[in-house]
Amino acid sequence: MKVSLFALAGLALLAAGVARADDDTLKLLQKSGCTACHSVDKKVIGPAYKDVAATYKADAGAEAKLFEKVKKGGSGVWGPVPMPPNAAVKDDDIKKMVKYIMALKK
Repeated sequence: MKVSLFALAGLALLAAGVARADDDTLKLLQKSGCTACHSVDKKVIGPAYKDVAATYKADAGAEAKLFEKVKKGGSGVWGPVPMPPNAAVKDDDIKKMVKYIMALKK
């Protein structure tokens, strides 16, 4: 019984760590201005993050492609409204945001 209680406690701590990382990443997305045009589960001006994850889930190079798209901006993939470049956002922050987005399930 003690082993299973320790296992449950460990899983709870792990889940809390994941939730904390998700919260931190969401704050980073807000701070970087991304949430002005995107949300997790619905289209705003740009696509929902879950739609991005679903579109790129089978693409092994998706994180690198999305990193470049976020950094340099772009247009035409999701409609006529261009996404502006985010050159001022730190590379490590963009990588965290892209990993978070790619981990979302539809």
